[in-house]
Order: sequence, then C-alpha cells, then structure tokens
Amino acid sequence: MSLSITPDLGDPDMVPRSVVGLAIQLDSLRETEPHRHRKAQLLYVASGVITVEAAGGIWTVPPHCAIWIPSGVEHIARTTGRIALGNLYIDPGLAGPLRDQCGILFVQPLLRELILRFTSGPSLYPEGETREARLVAVLLDELQGAPLEPLHLPMPTERRLRRLVETLVEDPALRFTIEEWGARVGASNRTLTRLFQRETGMSFVRWRQQLHVGLALQRLAAGQSVTNVALDLGYESTSAFIAMFRRMLGTTPTRYFTAAATGDPERNGRRLPQLGSSEKTPEAANVVDFGTAGRRRSNHPS
Repeated sequence: MSLSITPDLGDPDMVPRSVVGLAIQLDSLRETEPHRHRKAQLLYVASGVITVEAAGGIWTVPPHCAIWIPSGVEHIARTTGRIALGNLYIDPGLAGPLRDQCGILFVQPLLRELILRFTSGPSLYPEGETREARLVAVLLDELQGAPLEPLHLPMPTERRLRRLVETLVEDPALRFTIEEWGARVGASNRTLTRLFQRETGMSFVRWRQQLHVGLALQRLAAGQSVTNVALDLGYESTSAFIAMFRRMLGTTPTRYFTAAATGDPERNGRRLPQLGSSEKTPEAANVVDFGTAGRRRSNHPS
C-alpha cells in the first residue's frame, strides 16, 4: 500500500488554526479505525471512490464531491483503489452554522480552488487580518451555498426488512415484487409496505431505485460502462437504466459525471438544494460498500 499525506502534521485537531488542510493520495485498499474529530471535516474526492460510514449511514462520495462530517461524529473511511483526497478540518465554532448532519456536497469550481489552496499551502499560516483569514471567510460562504446531492439510502433495522435489504445488497439484480419478498421473509404485502414507509420514509420501489443509484455511482466512478452497470443491476436494457437514473438524479449518467468534472451544479435545469438552505430535502448521499454495510448490521441483533 502506498500512502502520501501532505503536509505531515499529525493530529489536525491539535493544529492551532481555524482551517487546516491535508492532501492524501492512496493507491490501494485502506480502511480507518472508527474515529472522530474535534473539528468538522470536509473530505473532498478529487478522483476515485471512497466510503464513509458515519451517523448511522453509509455514504458514497463520487468524484468532484465532498462529504461534510460535523464535529464529534464517529466515522470510518474506506477506499478500494487509487484515490486523491483533499481534507479540510474546520474549527467547530466556525462550522456550527453550516450543518449538524453528514451530507454529500457538489463541489463547484471556487470551492474546489479554496480546498486546493488550503491543502497545498502552509498549515501554520499567519493569523489576524491576513489573506488567509479572508480566504477562510470566502470558504465558509462557499460551503454555505454548496449544493447537496440527494442520494440518501436509509438502512432499516427491523428484522424482516433487514433480511430483505441485505439480500438485495448482495444481489441487487433480484426483481422480486413486494409480495414475493413478503413470502420469503414472512410478512404480508401490507406489513412490508407499512414497515418500509415507517423505517425508511419511502416505498420499497423507491428504496430499491436509491440502492441502484448508489451502486451505479460507485461502479461508474470506477470506470465501468453504463451498459455493464445496467446489466449487473438487472435492467432489461441500457435505456431502462438511464431512464431510472434520470428520474432519480435529473440527468443521464454521462452528463452527471460531466457536470461534476466541469463544476456545473445544474441537473437539466434543476438546481440542487444548498447546504445552508432551509429547503426540505432528503438527506444527502449514501452507500459505497453496500456489502460491508449489510454484514456489519447483520452482526447486531434487532
């Protein structure tokens, strides 16, 4: 395993600056131990794919997006291959007004340049009325307006639902109806429908589509073709998969990643909600390593 961290500062929580930046490059699998930071963390994916398990959820961070992890939230990060990351650790006194839950942010060009500035410049920069202090203010403004990615996949805990979703996680191409799943897990159609709505806030069909979107983002970011992803997820045709993807994210897979690369937060004219917005939206994104998530939950009884 090759690991490169710039600069080598040790614990960023102990660096006496309001914003501390670290650039990290990995070229093989790595998983951290559960840990938390005194400072809030913004973890930006310049390239590659990363899983973050935090606050009861598993989050997929696509390229050119970042995950926001509030101060004090325990989390685990896992990579599966070559990846380049930019980490910002932000004093909780400054980060407080932004968000108190994890979420995936779409990183627009100015925010990306600010992240690169703090991860490549000196960490012990001058304090007071300095250029760095002004850049911190701009950074906070950009974070306040950063669009959120609407990709949340709630993971139920009820015994029968957990059995169902863990099976789907292992084999997402399965196309059983809710009635067929009920027969398999020992629950009526009505009971499963009610449980899904109560535990996830969405229907079974919607949940399965969210699962497919999360898996698709993981695999597309890893370089798989749209056609192969569609077939692996059980779609009869590539066009059927693209239609589902468009319904969920407002654009096609190709345009989604093109927009990420060019810093365009528009999705077919639909601007994503913002981090500091009061607009009600689903909590942001989810699941890279679905299999790991399912196995971890199976070790904990309901």
